[in-house]
Amino acid sequence: MLVAIYALWWRDVLRFVRSRSRVVGSVLVADVGYLQFLVPGIAGMTMLFTASVSGLAILSDREEGFLKEILVAPVDRKAVVLGRTAGGATVALLQSVLLIGASIPLGFRPQEWWALPAAIPLLALLAVTFIGFGLALASRFGDSQGFSLVVQFALFPLFFLSGALYPLSNLPGPVQYLGYLNPLTYGVDALRAVLVGSSTYPLALDVGALSLSAVAMVLLGAALFERTEAV
Repeated sequence: MLVAIYALWWRDVLRFVRSRSRVVGSVLVADVGYLQFLVPGIAGMTMLFTASVSGLAILSDREEGFLKEILVAPVDRKAVVLGRTAGGATVALLQSVLLIGASIPLGFRPQEWWALPAAIPLLALLAVTFIGFGLALASRFGDSQGFSLVVQFALFPLFFLSGALYPLSNLPGPVQYLGYLNPLTYGVDALRAVLVGSSTYPLALDVGALSLSAVAMVLLGAALFERTEAV
């Protein structure tokens, strides 16, 4: 089981390293005047989009026949889910770290030297949450086009209702409540607490909400993937 998890993780990492456009795209950041507020939000956005579209890899593997080979192999399907989760989380984490690192020469200033290492577990929780979300969706689709439409329809509301670009307090009252149900809201807030020392909610609440959402999404993704047919 551990060998299968490692193989799937390493496959996703190699895909990222060999794709120059994804590496370069990871370090494109916003204007300097907005960096202090936006960098945590952009890092959270990177985790959301990169991790969620990892579900496309499942559909790509289905079309290429690789998924069928995995499903008929004597490997627990939970190992497949864990391997995909680990690989996708590593890629998303690398992209966010590259982005934050590139923002420092442009004017972004973390509050303390330990801020960047402290942000890594938060980024990992965000990645796991949305990878589980992506796997759950991908397991219900047979083609990448339908999956892409649904993912785009879901991702943009999640992003705009997370406080990544502006405080939720600027939104109408009923809409704010939707933001409170969004895991990305707590991820971005936690990143701001650690990186710049400013947050809306207590850090413990942010971490608790992220942990709960990560476990829930991975369990949901695993449960739905268990029902995937080897076709």
